Amino acid sequence: MDDKVKFEIEFPIHASPQLLYQYISTPSGLSEWFSDNVNSRGELFTFIWDDSEEQAKLLSKKAGERVKFRWLVDEDDTSSYFEIRIQVDEITKDVSLMITDFAEDDEIDEAKMLWENQISDLKHVLGSA
Repeated sequence: MDDKVKFEIEFPIHASPQLLYQYISTPSGLSEWFSDNVNSRGELFTFIWDDSEEQAKLLSKKAGERVKFRWLVDEDDTSSYFEIRIQVDEITKDVSLMITDFAEDDEIDEAKMLWENQISDLKHVLGSA
């Protein structure tokens, strides 16, 4: 198996960190923009799309700041995860979402596009599009 490559993308978002955190850390929040439906049992989150579902384990979270998941299909690859982190500029107070994810070398552009689409949905839900 090829090692996946880590990448980061930043998305400026006009929303309060407290509100954003609800959207990135709760099943109801995530189901508004990340997938069609989300169920969680403890640390296990099931993300449901039209005709597929993927399970991810919540590795860590910090209230108002970040969540970190690992897809169960990547369970053997303990170095890969995806993290959604809220970043606030100390001076301007501008809020951004920092996405850290891993993808195969030849799939990075596709993975970035997927995040762009999902964050665009999030902005739409937040009314900050």
